[in-house]
Amino acid sequence: MAEKRDPDGARAVLSAYGLRDPDQADRNLNAMAGDPIQRRRLADILPMMLESISRTADPDQALNHWERMLGSVSRTSFLDYLRTWPRMLDLLCAIFGNSDALTFTLLRDTTLVYWLAEEKVLSKPPTRKGLERALQESIGHLTSKEVKLDALRRFRRREMLRIGVRDLLRLATVPETTGSLSDLASLLIHAAYEIVDADLKQQYGVPMHQNRQGRWVETRFAVIGMGKLGGHELNYSSDVDLLYIYESDDGETRAQARKRVAAPPGIGISNEEYFEILSRELTRALSEPTREGHVFRVDLRLRAEGSVGQLARSLASYQRYYLARGQVWERLALLKAAPVAGSPELGQSFVKTVKPFIFGVGKKSPDLADAALVVEEVRAVKDMIDGKMVGRGHEHRNVKLGTGGIREIEFFAQTLQVLAGKQLPAVVDRSTLGALERFARWKLISEQEKDDLTVAYVFLRDVEHKLQMVHDLQTHSLPAEMQELERCAIRMGYGTGDRTKAAELFLADHQRYTTVVHRAFQSLFSQPKTSHVLQATLRAIKARS
Repeated sequence: MAEKRDPDGARAVLSAYGLRDPDQADRNLNAMAGDPIQRRRLADILPMMLESISRTADPDQALNHWERMLGSVSRTSFLDYLRTWPRMLDLLCAIFGNSDALTFTLLRDTTLVYWLAEEKVLSKPPTRKGLERALQESIGHLTSKEVKLDALRRFRRREMLRIGVRDLLRLATVPETTGSLSDLASLLIHAAYEIVDADLKQQYGVPMHQNRQGRWVETRFAVIGMGKLGGHELNYSSDVDLLYIYESDDGETRAQARKRVAAPPGIGISNEEYFEILSRELTRALSEPTREGHVFRVDLRLRAEGSVGQLARSLASYQRYYLARGQVWERLALLKAAPVAGSPELGQSFVKTVKPFIFGVGKKSPDLADAALVVEEVRAVKDMIDGKMVGRGHEHRNVKLGTGGIREIEFFAQTLQVLAGKQLPAVVDRSTLGALERFARWKLISEQEKDDLTVAYVFLRDVEHKLQMVHDLQTHSLPAEMQELERCAIRMGYGTGDRTKAAELFLADHQRYTTVVHRAFQSLFSQPKTSHVLQATLRAIKARS
């Protein structure tokens, strides 16, 4: 940081810290230095800063972000803070060199730097009750619908930062990370529902219907989480798969004076119309991008009739649909259905209602031919996915949908649960890891198979997280370029001593785990009538019957 610098010497020093563009790095450092006092402050922490960024996936990007950060704060006081808190210096280097998405959250609100330093923010995982209290503190005093929704978006950014940093620093396991993401999503979906529903009741009145005793009661609404949200296994940049359910087709909105609902005379609408509006407005509130970002992207394609169906249906309507038109893939999908917002009682009623469809309650136990038919139908779905992956050249790069990917473990677990869930309800678990544990307990698979699939699943989900945390994009494919593969390996913890070697070790592990997964998948889906897994499942069912 001397006034007269040796450009060649500077390039040599900077290159030693893993910087691929030392000239740009030199320009970053000079822009960061500021006035003579700030220059001296920066010189004091520079060796540690360079050492810290050298251990990250992208040291060059880390310095770019440091320049942005120092341009966004009171430089002298911030540099003084970093001199007294070397732990924060190291933490910021880790963020800046590994995740643009987390970095931009900090740049957008630099006070979050000091929040991260608070006791217990990073040392312990966030709890559901703790999140609820913090959210209530954030929105409890607000009155405007849009202001409240913006507060949800800011809350989401802050908590995603916490979860992401804990993951990046290996302070959280993969199940802890997916659980925290799922809790956050459920909490925000429920809060958004309450905000939107309260606003609509002011406009249209309260949706009501007559119960069996002939009394008018409020018609309940529930949001059902599907997919990874329902399984408590959410990703960083995942859509949330939702179904919207309401209690009764009958009834209409009515003003209730005792609740001070401001519904003008004659403005009442049918329950069907009210809940369709509610579903549309809730989806918009969650997914619409604003200056504060969005809450979560919403995917409603798992609803009855898919993308062309009504957004919301009554409980009875869903029951009729599944009994008349439900398909095998919907049976698998509904295994993960869980209430996440609205009325928990109605949500649980939905889960109970769809069980006969999922497991064939009331039907005879499946024989080999019945079981093989289900397996073959699931295999047909996977064959369609495989065709798309081959067409894109991603069959060995996509950690979710490719050969030996996450979806193969999920199909394996879900198919066995659909087959055995009626006679062996103890094997049913919304989470993939929980299901594997239950399979081993009931001898559907061996302990070794359970352990192998568990380790492989955790590895693949970890890769998925490290891919998505970079830019907060819904990506599942390994990079094609070696430099990006090296960076992915470093985020996974393979070390920076030899970046090429790190990438090679990472790819070898990826190949090993996907081979394990595909072998297990083939053991059930390749020749179902001779599958040892299917035979073990049928034996367990017979023994229980």
